[in-house]
Amino acid sequence: MNFPQELKYTKDHEWVKIEGDIATIGITEFAQKELGDIVYVEVETVGETIEAGEVFGSVEAVKTVSDLFMPITGEIIEFNDKLESEPELVNEAPYEAGWMVKVKISNDSFTELLDASEYAELVGA
Repeated sequence: MNFPQELKYTKDHEWVKIEGDIATIGITEFAQKELGDIVYVEVETVGETIEAGEVFGSVEAVKTVSDLFMPITGEIIEFNDKLESEPELVNEAPYEAGWMVKVKISNDSFTELLDASEYAELVGA
């Protein structure tokens, strides 16, 4: 399984790419494999500030729906609207075209985030 070194990860299987005060967030390769074929991504929190650990949306697969948890505190400034017509991008390229939201970071408290090796150990990869 692929867990890019430059990303940070959560125990809830989201990944975070931090560039300055903007974070791009999606779900990991492990998460999308566990969920199966993604058929819908719902994020109705654009423009809202969401605290770390709170739900910011959901992802629906053929057999299940899973909440998306905010890995850091910040304002959601963009939703990947390609996912509206192509939710399968989450399965095909979870770290590239399948990203979900961009967030303006409110603080720099990233202590709960895991690096790639810690995340790989968590999921047994």
